[in-house]
Amino acid sequence: MSQVFYAHHDSAAFEPFALGTVQWLRKPGDNGNEALSAGIWQVSPEEAPEPFDVPIEEDETIYIVSGRIRIEVEGGATHDLTAGSMASLSRGAMTRWTIIEPTIEFFVYS
Repeated sequence: MSQVFYAHHDSAAFEPFALGTVQWLRKPGDNGNEALSAGIWQVSPEEAPEPFDVPIEEDETIYIVSGRIRIEVEGGATHDLTAGSMASLSRGAMTRWTIIEPTIEFFVYS
């Protein structure tokens, strides 16, 4: 049976995340699918004042709705992402993230 996941950006629906907050569109495990999840992540430089390392545990695709972040890929390039930027990170990549401005990001883990 197919299922539609729907949400509207709702400040009251955000919950704590490792850094910042997240509003889930589809949580890991929804409809029995552990590999696919998506949501909106909000984070500010005050919540993440220092660069932080993120090992990419599943493929991750992001779209920056607003703000600015920097992602450094170990052994690869550095990417400054601003509103309208997209990136797709492959599972296994080692990354370092810097939150430069308050950022809203739509993400999909697959």
